[in-house]
Amino acid sequence: RPDAIALRCNAQTLTYGELNAQANRRARQLITHGVGPDVLVGLAAERGFDMLVGLLAILKAGGAYVPLDPTYPQDRLAYMMQDSGIRLLLTQAALVDQLPVPEGVQTLLLDADVSAFTDSDPHVVMDAANLAYVIYTSGSTGNPKGTLLPHHNVLRLFEATESWFSFGAQDVWSLFHSYAFDFSVWEIFGALLHGGELLIVPYDISRSPQQFHELLCDAGVTVLNQTPSAFKQLMHEACTDSRSNALRYVVFGGEALDVKSLRPWFERFGDAAPQLINMYGITETTVHVTYRPLSVADLEQDASSPIGEPIADLSWYLLDGDLNPVPKGCIGELYVGRAGLARGYLNRGDLTALRFIPDPFGE
Repeated sequence: RPDAIALRCNAQTLTYGELNAQANRRARQLITHGVGPDVLVGLAAERGFDMLVGLLAILKAGGAYVPLDPTYPQDRLAYMMQDSGIRLLLTQAALVDQLPVPEGVQTLLLDADVSAFTDSDPHVVMDAANLAYVIYTSGSTGNPKGTLLPHHNVLRLFEATESWFSFGAQDVWSLFHSYAFDFSVWEIFGALLHGGELLIVPYDISRSPQQFHELLCDAGVTVLNQTPSAFKQLMHEACTDSRSNALRYVVFGGEALDVKSLRPWFERFGDAAPQLINMYGITETTVHVTYRPLSVADLEQDASSPIGEPIADLSWYLLDGDLNPVPKGCIGELYVGRAGLARGYLNRGDLTALRFIPDPFGE
């Protein structure tokens, strides 16, 4: 469906055919600069079509994108560029002078002309085990850590959750989060892998619950992904606004959820349409680990943030300090295994060995 809308931003649209052609030209340019499987490429762009074209171009060239959100602090950006070892940076002319680009890193502009390159699909020899992206964690326990995620992890995330959601070409997703936050992986590829429409939410609108709610309603968004803290502000707008929305799902992630805080939403909209779902996970486990539909009945339960059941292709255990299962009702630490695990941490073999351990219950 090359004429179907792939991206929408600020009243402008880009079809799948246009998006593919632009990404192909950019990918061919990247290939001439040595980008191929497992080559890391920095991507610093403001929210908009260029950002998605650049991201897809890196993947089409076989490389892995390293998202460098220009709204991040300069010292954090400088650290990520240095630590990742990127030799190539895709950015925009307006950002070049603002970015702390290390010496030796070549810069290519997303807003420069690439019409000299053909727009046919490049043929790159690679497979699902190659890296798709390297997202840096928050760094709450020291310096940020680059987490290595292959293509396979993203593909299996949607395959393993298909029976719960049945996403399709009729869905409109909002890209609300920074592309340097792994929730964005779910948003971007949830839309594009299913032929749906991705609404890119401008940064200023993402910071205004009133404007964001108006945009959701006007654009007919069907799949909304939110951290609980962001949704709390949006919920106030939705519950006091008379206009209707087209939402099918609201998916929570990124933070613990206080279910009782959802009472105003349930009183206004019920719990069936849209369906509210809590999904727990971290960058190292490819966005989501669990699935838990929420209902009005949960308001009377004591569980503060019920995380539900694991995604089918994952394993999980609640273990004590000696890696023994804890008895029912006792506190332990959650260990996640199998298909969703990252390759490890970039340049941190010590930390990878500490966090990614052999499964004591597997082969």
